[in-house]
Amino acid sequence: MTGALRERVAATGAGRRDGFRWRGGEITRVEGFSDAVFAFAITLLVVSLEVPRTFHELAGVMRGFLAFAVCFTLLVVIWREHYVFFRRYGLQDTMTIWLNAALLFVTLFYVYPLKFVFNLVLSGLTGAAEAGRPPVIEPGQVPTLFVIYGAGVVALYVLLALLYVHAYRERAELELTPVETFDTRASIVGHLLAAGIGLVSIVLAVTLPQRMVGLAGFAYFLFGPVMAIYGTVAGSRRRRLLAAQP
Repeated sequence: MTGALRERVAATGAGRRDGFRWRGGEITRVEGFSDAVFAFAITLLVVSLEVPRTFHELAGVMRGFLAFAVCFTLLVVIWREHYVFFRRYGLQDTMTIWLNAALLFVTLFYVYPLKFVFNLVLSGLTGAAEAGRPPVIEPGQVPTLFVIYGAGVVALYVLLALLYVHAYRERAELELTPVETFDTRASIVGHLLAAGIGLVSIVLAVTLPQRMVGLAGFAYFLFGPVMAIYGTVAGSRRRRLLAAQP
């Protein structure tokens, strides 16, 4: 595997990004299929929208723009993580294919829950709620909604972490440098921290009383400070490791 991988890297002219040699070259069938799935997932965000026939319908569509923008951004974040992994390691073995398939499955499955959650959350901000209409969700159903959404967050980031775990196990075959090995471990921990935030939200949703269950949603505001702190710590260690390299 090592010789074949080295020949493929040389043939494709893979370069370096921030001290990490990108072993992925031309777009493979796995990546091409994955890109098609991500494109389909984005299509599902808008496929239920019909061409507005009145200004009232147009206003309703525009009120959903913010929710669509948030969902689109989250899908792009996952797509970028996927892209970076395959550029870094260029793995195409059976384990990678199955983990990638599971990641795509979860992404597609959670498109509609994702859209529902953000339409619900942002409807108050955009004035989408209308008097006299039945409630979109009953108060007793809110904890279950947080559990469903949190399970999606946990599944996505655990699968991303498992992809990096697999790459770490193949570090000898991939000929990872000490810096690249550190980056691989850092990615594992970072994705597990993200999954942990989803798990915190689930725990809050199932343990808090009804009047406080909204805190399960606020748990996701931990993403910013947690990832910033971890990024600062990991970045400092990485700079020291780079400085120690010849």
